[in-house]
Amino acid sequence: MIRKIIKIDEEKCTGCGDCIPECKEGALQIIDEKCRLVSELFCDGLGACIGHCPEGAITIEEREAEEYDEVKVIQSLLDKPRSVLKAHMKHLKDHGADEFLKQATDYLEKIGIENPIKEKADTNDEKVEFKGCPGSLMRFVDDNIDEEKNVEAMEHHSQLRQWPVHLHLVNPNMPVFKGKDLVVMSTCGPLASANIHEQYLKGNAVVVACPKLDYTEPYSDKLASIFTTANTRKVIIVRMEVPCCGGLSTITEKAVNLSGRKDIQLEEHILSIDGTLKKVNSYPRNKVV
Repeated sequence: MIRKIIKIDEEKCTGCGDCIPECKEGALQIIDEKCRLVSELFCDGLGACIGHCPEGAITIEEREAEEYDEVKVIQSLLDKPRSVLKAHMKHLKDHGADEFLKQATDYLEKIGIENPIKEKADTNDEKVEFKGCPGSLMRFVDDNIDEEKNVEAMEHHSQLRQWPVHLHLVNPNMPVFKGKDLVVMSTCGPLASANIHEQYLKGNAVVVACPKLDYTEPYSDKLASIFTTANTRKVIIVRMEVPCCGGLSTITEKAVNLSGRKDIQLEEHILSIDGTLKKVNSYPRNKVV
């Protein structure tokens, strides 16, 4: 059928990933360092992603495309955090997509799931998605290794002192954040570098996130809450050198601004894919230290 659908100019696209969180239907992905429309079926043609592309690489065109299917979009969102479904429904409402909104509402009613945008109050992801899951329980890891008596064991001993670590799961009020420097790490970082524990985790609190694959809309607000509640002194972003990983720095910088804190020391540590430290930038990112 002929319908409106987004078009991406690959020459202009830098693969920054800023548009990804704005596509509530999951139609966009970073592939080979460029943003790609991976599913015409999921692109509603409303163009919410356009204003978030700093290079102006996204436009809307009318062309032959597979018909958008709201029910299939809803089905694809049911195994994601409830906040993702809510963001999608709000996206339809805000853009006046009444027909799609009705289809979504009717389908949710049919399968017995409450429409999230009709809730009286916001419910955070931890209470909805992870309620009852042992993996989300707050834990502290005791350091019971005697450094003087067991030097060899210390060389391989984990420096992680908290659980959970994923930004979706952590509670900003976790005591472990208070009085500690915070490491905001890409999920690939621990796999790339063999020195992560000694170099970054030892003595610090940590959260991990992926700006490419995660639903990142709540991340800046949650980080800002951590900075405020824990009186965070220093934040170290540990990201990979690939372009899409730069979104982690953008999210963190936004969080610093949201917190209103002017005294936070912010650093960006960029790792090469072989795990070596390639560059350290201080806040703002154009200042190299």
